Amino acid sequence: MMHESRLREAIATLSALIDHARRGEPSATTRDGRRESVLPGDEEWQRLAQTLSFGRLLMSAPLDADDLPPRDGGMREIEF
Repeated sequence: MMHESRLREAIATLSALIDHARRGEPSATTRDGRRESVLPGDEEWQRLAQTLSFGRLLMSAPLDADDLPPRDGGMREIEF
């Protein structure tokens, strides 16, 4: 379960929020009743930081030049 606190409370109890995150319990901070940020633990952050975007996944695919069919029509014209 995620611990949630108002911004003023989060500032006053930052050490406790870090302890929650270290135990794998993320903490959310709210401002004016809206969630503004989430403090995950380092292990969760490292896992999320390693997640590939779809673009990175495509770029990292082990393809050779002959693996894809040639494109018909060449490059398209773009006006700026």
